[in-house]
Amino acid sequence: MFFLLSKILVPLETPSDLLLSLLLLGTLGLLVQRFRRVGVALVTAVALAFLAIALLPVSAWVTAPLEDRFPRPQALPVHVDGIIVLGGAIDPETTARRDVPSLNSAAERMTEFVRLARKYPDAQLVFSGGSGLLSLRLPIFTESDAARLFFQQQGLDTGHILFENKSRNTYENVIFSKALTKPSSRQVWLLVSSARDMPRSVGIFRKAGWPVVAIPVSYKSDKPHSFVLANNLPDLDDSVHEWLGLLVYYLTGKTDALFPGPA
Repeated sequence: MFFLLSKILVPLETPSDLLLSLLLLGTLGLLVQRFRRVGVALVTAVALAFLAIALLPVSAWVTAPLEDRFPRPQALPVHVDGIIVLGGAIDPETTARRDVPSLNSAAERMTEFVRLARKYPDAQLVFSGGSGLLSLRLPIFTESDAARLFFQQQGLDTGHILFENKSRNTYENVIFSKALTKPSSRQVWLLVSSARDMPRSVGIFRKAGWPVVAIPVSYKSDKPHSFVLANNLPDLDDSVHEWLGLLVYYLTGKTDALFPGPA
């Protein structure tokens, strides 16, 4: 139910879809005389919002606190028992269609995992990612299937990697991966994920009793500001979605802090 609701409510979670919905309502208001003032107000408000997003670094303002919450460690541990990377950086549908690994704007998750896997050859390696599609088509080509192809092409021994392929969101990433690996509290695990997602991800790991060392990658808030609206909206959408995710995960008991930070 939680997964289904998260998919249904996506248009209400992202500024671009919300603003588009308000623009459509405003346009309808302009077409009906009795609602004309409301229509003018809505269309004007949306236009000003789009202008602000284009001219001001709104996306960076919203994203930076998330990305700065967990700094990268100044020195990596001497010994590491395991390394886990969360899905979200690879496009399984395009990979399956083209038979070529297709990475998205979070590609550093995958490349950092490869780097760390080579640095710690004895560590247990885990990729966690199933499919977030609301589809009844079987079989589904999962993120794990796409990741396996990518890691093979990068020269990693995929026989040494555990692929968790049932999860549909970050919470399930953690729960299913923990059941697969059965880590102890004394072990040292590295968590590789996007810096923006790290507060919520670490919060879930902590609530699940699985201590991890955060290895954040794929920073977005440091990019030079673009005055092109289309360049700013995607990052803003993702960051607002992440802030809402922190709230929802806290209220539903999946994390034990509203804004998890370093211990």
